[in-house]
Amino acid sequence: MPTTSADSNNNNSGPWDSKLQQFHGGQEWAYLDNFVEDFSVTTNAFGMPESGKQAAVESVQHGHHYPPADQEPAKTSLARFLWPTGFESERNRLILGNGASELIDLVIRMAPAGTWKPGPFRTQYKEYERSARNNNFELLSSDSNAKANVACLVNPCNPTGDYLELSELKQWIEANVLPGGYALIDESMQPWHSPEFRDHSLVGQREYIQRLYRENGISVFVVHSWTKLWCCTGLRLGSVVCPTADHMRDIKKLQVPWSVNTVALAFLGAVVSDDVYLRKTWQSTSAWRSQTIARIAELFPQWKFHGRPFLSWIWVDTGSEETAQKAVDCARAAGVPVRSGRQGYSLPSFIRIAVREPSKVDVLIDALKSV
Repeated sequence: MPTTSADSNNNNSGPWDSKLQQFHGGQEWAYLDNFVEDFSVTTNAFGMPESGKQAAVESVQHGHHYPPADQEPAKTSLARFLWPTGFESERNRLILGNGASELIDLVIRMAPAGTWKPGPFRTQYKEYERSARNNNFELLSSDSNAKANVACLVNPCNPTGDYLELSELKQWIEANVLPGGYALIDESMQPWHSPEFRDHSLVGQREYIQRLYRENGISVFVVHSWTKLWCCTGLRLGSVVCPTADHMRDIKKLQVPWSVNTVALAFLGAVVSDDVYLRKTWQSTSAWRSQTIARIAELFPQWKFHGRPFLSWIWVDTGSEETAQKAVDCARAAGVPVRSGRQGYSLPSFIRIAVREPSKVDVLIDALKSV
């Protein structure tokens, strides 16, 4: 196996500047000359949709023009995907961004100053905390009883796999956000739920969100990173559904122009209508996930597996820091890197394994036999 920047220490920070940047998976593939599959990221097992790939390639011919400043027609196409009926009255609350990361930072920058707290789970996606630190918020713990000026919950929670139903989610918002505060609810992994995912999403709860804002001044923002569902992490695509059109305009005022490029907009415009891709995602992900868990459990019956069945990853407690590190090392050596729970999450006995098609899992299973 080639020597990589990720091998220089046990922290496996790779190309990340650990003093300045938030660690994220998905970097090691470029340094492995025996690369087979990336199990370290929670993207769709089916890879980039061909419909989007073709649209993206064709859009390059327009690369000598600026992208549309209003993000159209891609924004309206996404609105139609989120609200199949009534999207015309909803799209003025929607804004696209250069990945969810850009929008997370913009919303937290315009949020009321003071305290910040994460969701109720053991850990969660760290970009919210990174932005809060950079904007000088006082950080509260997830088990704090205090309400915060800004609260951020990832639901379903990446990496732990925890999940709150709508009624529980609403209770959490009302119990943890101060009047006049902001709630950022990340539903990036929500579309994996089922063809009925919209019925379980805050996106369809306009009346509740606007009542909360009207009566308590609490602003609820629903965040999506579309790079996971449509496996386009290199293109950077995210969105935020704002509580009102005025909130959307506040974000637009801070956002640099043309932050979503021509290729990404073309890709988005195509994939939102690719029903075949979504159907096979819903049909296969849960089955492949359960099969992968069963195969790993045969090797390691003492390992514990976490997360809802519909999710695109498995959060695994190996029981020991040493075992987890061996699993990470063996997977990387076989060209199938997995995500360590050490970096960022500070849970060194855990690993995160993406759901992938069975032939790729064969390689991972063979690698784990050396643990």
